[in-house]
Amino acid sequence: MKLSFHGAAQSVTGSCHLLEAGGLRILVDCGLFQGAKHTDEENSDDFGFDPSEIDYLLLTHAHLDHCGRIPLLVKRGFAGKIITTAATRELTKLILIDSAHIQEEDAMRASRHKRRGGHKDIRPLYDQIDVLFALDFFGPNVDYEQDVALNDAVTVRFINAGHILGSASVVVEAVENETTRRIVFSGDLGSPNHPILSNATTPPECDYVVMETTYGGRMHKDREASNAELTQVIANTVARGGNVVIPTFAMERAQEVLFHLKYAIESKDLPESLAIFLDSPMAISATEIYRRHAGCFSPEVRDLMLAGKHPFHPRGLRFTRQVAESTAINRMRGGAVIMAGSGMCTGGRVRHHLKHNIWRPECSVVFVGFAAEGTLARQIVDGAKSIRISGEPIQVKAHIHTINGFSAHADQRELLYWVSHTGRPKTVFLVHGDYDRGMSDMKNKLEKKGLTVQCPTLHSAVELD
Repeated sequence: MKLSFHGAAQSVTGSCHLLEAGGLRILVDCGLFQGAKHTDEENSDDFGFDPSEIDYLLLTHAHLDHCGRIPLLVKRGFAGKIITTAATRELTKLILIDSAHIQEEDAMRASRHKRRGGHKDIRPLYDQIDVLFALDFFGPNVDYEQDVALNDAVTVRFINAGHILGSASVVVEAVENETTRRIVFSGDLGSPNHPILSNATTPPECDYVVMETTYGGRMHKDREASNAELTQVIANTVARGGNVVIPTFAMERAQEVLFHLKYAIESKDLPESLAIFLDSPMAISATEIYRRHAGCFSPEVRDLMLAGKHPFHPRGLRFTRQVAESTAINRMRGGAVIMAGSGMCTGGRVRHHLKHNIWRPECSVVFVGFAAEGTLARQIVDGAKSIRISGEPIQVKAHIHTINGFSAHADQRELLYWVSHTGRPKTVFLVHGDYDRGMSDMKNKLEKKGLTVQCPTLHSAVELD
């Protein structure tokens, strides 16, 4: 029985882990590397294994850093089955088509520059046809708590991770040499008492744990305090005559912010005249997918949806799918909340809105999610006085706010609580985190509890027993 790590190894993106057990080669996630300058090379490099030898891919959720290299995996020979939940399958289709579209556009722009110098065209990592072909490899959807036998020796079970719609932790039970071993892959874990989603299921006792550590060294702000802070920032910015730009992840974060804005307006904490733009075709589509999965939500939200009410549609909300509609937003000099992707400002329409607002001292930029190293979002969060967008230098004069109480990831205390339910595993493998920004702190805390902890490096492998 062997476990190897081919992404999110002492880094936050590119999740990809390979378990060889019970006569099968099982991949857990196949995500895109994001953030740093060298990610193009990382994404196009060899996977560290032969895709044609993989029997199953278990997909924990639909974020790009967990599913974003699936089309490339198929292009390079994968012919197995992809197993995931129904909601994750719908959201993955959405995010992969969008990813392919962006890559095609980026490759086209880069090729124009290359041709001027006599160089060959740049090819995207994959295109939209590759995505549609890869989607054919998704097997029957699985429900939470459903045991799925991959063969006579290996059974898997998806349990609710509480991170985004459809997200799961994966429990694998494998028999080798008449001995059963249980391995739990956390996927990305959400915070308990989420205002929208139902809580994560506590994991069973197991022999080995592979656990994310995105916020392994930090505690989140209280959610109610974060709601109040966001409301105050918007109110103050509107009073100054500015706009609020919120770089928004299309799934979960966009819906949670809309849910809060609806409540704040109905409670008279924000004016009914507030203009709210969801300027992200993918976030708009994701919100529509959310409406089809009421069973995944907290009781309050589920009841609202079953009663025909829309908890993600505050007064004043406008969906802007078309580019012309997006461009027209910049005619508004003040009084608007502009939610646009991408959340890390690596692409998408938010860069357009930052270009028109971040130099204005009456405006605000609010980050409500994680910003990986090397991203434009990280530069701004870290206090950059000037940034570059499309090659143009722009002064940062807007008010910059980071409100991490909206994070879809569990914090240190919540991660420790989750892993405490796994009993006394032989080894806890920490992944999906910056080593110096939280992983090492989590390692120390678990070792003080008497656990054996490893922080694998890229393409490292471990024999289990």
